[in-house]
Amino acid sequence: MRNPHAGVPFDTPDDQIAAALRDVSIPTLMLSMLHMTGDADLIRGELRPAGLFLNEVQGFMPEEDKDAVRARALEVIKDYRDRGCPEPEPLSEELVHEMMEWLVVEDVGVEYVPMMLADLELDGRDHDRPAPPAGPAADARAEFPVVVVGCGQSGLLAGIRLQEAGIPFTIVEKNPGVGGTWWENRYPGARVDVGNHFYCFSFEPSDRWTEFFAQQPELQAYFQGVMEKFGIEAHVRFRTEVVSATWDEPSATWAVITQPVDDDGNPVGDPETLTARAVITAVGQLNRPKVPDVAGREDFAGPQFHTARWDDTVELTGKRVAMIGAGATGFQVAPAICERVEHLTVFQRSAQWMFPNPNYHEKVGPGVQWALRHLPFYGRWYRFLLFWPGCDKGLEPARVDPDFPDQQRAVSEISDGARAIFTDWIVSQIGDDPDLIAKVVPDYPATGKRTLQDNGSWLRTLTRDDVELIRAGIDHIEADAVVTVDGERHPCDVIIWATGFHHARTLWPMEVVGRDGVVLSELWGERPAAYLGITVSGFPNLFLTYGPGTHLAHGASLIFNSECQMHYIDRCLAALIDGGHRSMEVRPERLADWHRRHQEEMSKLVWSQPSIEHSYYKNSAGEIHTVMPFRVVDYWTWTRDLDPGDYTFD
Repeated sequence: MRNPHAGVPFDTPDDQIAAALRDVSIPTLMLSMLHMTGDADLIRGELRPAGLFLNEVQGFMPEEDKDAVRARALEVIKDYRDRGCPEPEPLSEELVHEMMEWLVVEDVGVEYVPMMLADLELDGRDHDRPAPPAGPAADARAEFPVVVVGCGQSGLLAGIRLQEAGIPFTIVEKNPGVGGTWWENRYPGARVDVGNHFYCFSFEPSDRWTEFFAQQPELQAYFQGVMEKFGIEAHVRFRTEVVSATWDEPSATWAVITQPVDDDGNPVGDPETLTARAVITAVGQLNRPKVPDVAGREDFAGPQFHTARWDDTVELTGKRVAMIGAGATGFQVAPAICERVEHLTVFQRSAQWMFPNPNYHEKVGPGVQWALRHLPFYGRWYRFLLFWPGCDKGLEPARVDPDFPDQQRAVSEISDGARAIFTDWIVSQIGDDPDLIAKVVPDYPATGKRTLQDNGSWLRTLTRDDVELIRAGIDHIEADAVVTVDGERHPCDVIIWATGFHHARTLWPMEVVGRDGVVLSELWGERPAAYLGITVSGFPNLFLTYGPGTHLAHGASLIFNSECQMHYIDRCLAALIDGGHRSMEVRPERLADWHRRHQEEMSKLVWSQPSIEHSYYKNSAGEIHTVMPFRVVDYWTWTRDLDPGDYTFD
């Protein structure tokens, strides 16, 4: 069978190939040419990328060099077509490593090579796919039902891997459809901030993306398509919420109480209890909307709603709209609605750092789609090109140099350099407006909170005459206005709450009860901890995806992390079931050591700085227990294999 990444054979005419080549990433194209020809000299000459920057896919190559590559590529591709598009011969790992370093114009450390080789899948093999069981092992797995809580990307992934492992499962999802975040967040302008050709399952790439950073409908459709392709829908109970999960020691099972709900989340019908040998939570950390308790909120006479519960029945055209919150969501909503509202007032608690991304709203051209579909391994190398500059690079400006003199301004020389780049970008979009510049340039170190990407749309929106940015705190709400602490009334007809989620309340409001009646939320409080973000002492056969300490603030993507976690969970389930055990749980000392290392490492990074206020990463004590402070490559390595010594088995 042909390698699924080797490209679909084609008979495209010469002129159409030439047109497609005007559209593609030239460095990526050159690596595809190497696969087609087997000629490593293609990357050992003068035609090569000059540098790397996140979302810059042309390697800063001069136009004359790109034209020279296109001319050579046309001949190579024509020859490849005329030979019947044969599947390229495999390349050595040494050459692939050379290609990696050539593409990103820097050293790719040896510790990264196994991770990158697995993600690239140049051998056509899904390296995370569980081996299908046979004989008695298959029978044992068939009698080990698992309940998965949530059918977003991680819950869908869990279903796929459990199915491949021969383990029966039920996915319980509170929403009417698949997608999680990408089902719920339907507000205008909602789109991903990780390049789509990386923000997808490694084993299920798509050559159909219409935007480089897809909007919500296209993202939800992707997950719908994956669900249908792998036959997962038959295992999903939609419009059903997990109320609680309680461990029963005598039977070594979980009693999972579920409640049917309507499309608005209101209970309908009677609860039901599912019995499971294991539970996998896949509910995310940005799952439950948070609306601050502002005085007078219930007195407002007009419509009001949270962005994650967008009300399409509310007409915004010609209305005075107050949007409370100007983080990652408000940043997307404002440009999308500003042209149809009469006036938009944005209430911003603190300014956000952002960096330029000219592709943020750009369409994927037909040439790129053609190359992804047909050119051997073009899509894999394009994925790597997006992955690498966001893989652990964010840790460099985040690391605190305690000797840097002004910790309010920056935490290191690298941090100060990032601040300068980001500030220049912001100012370049605002123009000569010192008052607005003072409002939008943050007063804390760069990357100290979630860093946004902008093509100028947010900043240009703020310069409109019918848009006002307010930095004063909110005192209270009246029937027709938001009143700030300075006494100013800001009249409005509609209030949009872009105020984020209960990030620190992991698994809330679901109640999880482990050994001896211990309630997980009470055990954790605001300091959740799980070994590798996956397992918790005292809670046998409970596995978490996107658990404490795994929220990414510096690189990769949550889908990548979910794949790491499910690979590890697969190993756990294999050891548990194939070993003939009833239960497994992480040793308390292993969890304690993990959490200690997590907190020690977190204390060295900018997100923990006292100068960073109003960060959703922090709990009420200013501590961070949800964000991952480790390198992506380390987390990938730690989750590749299970050390049985980390666990007790019954």
